[in-house]
Amino acid sequence: MRNSLRMQSVQSPIIPIVGELIRDNPGTISLGQGVAYYGPPQQAIDAIQNCLADPQNHKYKLVQGIPELLAAIKTKLEIENRVSLTGSRIVVTAGANMGFVNAVLAITDPGDEIILNLPYYFNHEMAIVMADCKAVCVPTDDDYQLQPDKIEAAITSRTRAVVTISPNNPTGAVYRESDLRAVNEICRQKGIYHISDEAYEYFVYDCAYHFSPGAIEGAAEHTISLFSLSKAYGFASWRIGWMVIPEHLFEPIRKIQDTILICPPVVSQYAAVGAMKAGRAYCREKLELTTEIREMFLAELGEIPHIVTVPPADGAFYFLLRVHKPYDPMQLARCLIEDYRVAVIPGMTFGVTDRCYVRISYGPLDKPTAAEGISRLVRGLKELLG
Repeated sequence: MRNSLRMQSVQSPIIPIVGELIRDNPGTISLGQGVAYYGPPQQAIDAIQNCLADPQNHKYKLVQGIPELLAAIKTKLEIENRVSLTGSRIVVTAGANMGFVNAVLAITDPGDEIILNLPYYFNHEMAIVMADCKAVCVPTDDDYQLQPDKIEAAITSRTRAVVTISPNNPTGAVYRESDLRAVNEICRQKGIYHISDEAYEYFVYDCAYHFSPGAIEGAAEHTISLFSLSKAYGFASWRIGWMVIPEHLFEPIRKIQDTILICPPVVSQYAAVGAMKAGRAYCREKLELTTEIREMFLAELGEIPHIVTVPPADGAFYFLLRVHKPYDPMQLARCLIEDYRVAVIPGMTFGVTDRCYVRISYGPLDKPTAAEGISRLVRGLKELLG
């Protein structure tokens, strides 16, 4: 018996590997996994009773989501994102990752290409390879911003989509509205899709703001927008997100989702309705602590500019540090865990291999843990690389 050759070419997810190292080194503070420090609002918990009160909710529901949640999402999109659903359709998914897989399977055939901007989110690259397609990687600039001219130059007859993530995982960059508009226009002209991952839309700092390409006039026919409750509402394990798709993609995506999932978990959908009643204000309140921790990290990292560069990161809750000295990123991560009890994610998992990068996340931390974690990281970097 042999394993699938296709799956052998898919990279192994790095977070479980780092997680195993953390378990083998008790007391390690993780600056690795990207989750929020808080859980769902009380309205989400209370809404579960509405689900349990009706025995019919233990049965399958609509593939695209329950009407109550679809209505809440529609209102949110229109008010907050300025996205009209004329020509578009909402499909609730088991998280934004599933939405991405749905999109890839719906728009590609084996051998097709999808453009990712480097550094990429590793699950996106993995999904493309699983679909027997090719990820074509286009570099961002030194500030991790899009380069629309290079994106356009990378398009071939096999290109089916360009993917953007803003605010960005793994870099924390917030893409300029002008660049997102330029990419969307390129996609329109070339007859390909713009897949816009907006899972971190509420996590912006200072003067940065989030822009949804789906709000562009005429974008509905070629724009696929992905959203998630995982970060903003502390919903990571509840697995609820959604897609905004062109109407003509609904039938293939319904086939895909019906096969893989049948319907998003109904109890989680009811909880999501409750969470969205709490609204954006819930995340905004929690963001105060995250913002303080972000500033703490920036101050500490600012003390070692000879060791690492921290490109502008005005969104999400990540920094992708550019290490000045040659060092194997996985070995650096291992040393930091084993010798300094602090965990980071090595940059090669995000497709950047020209030098040493490490991603750190400040989303999961309370203030005392954050202070100790960044102290350990800075000390480790000084002693290993200083």
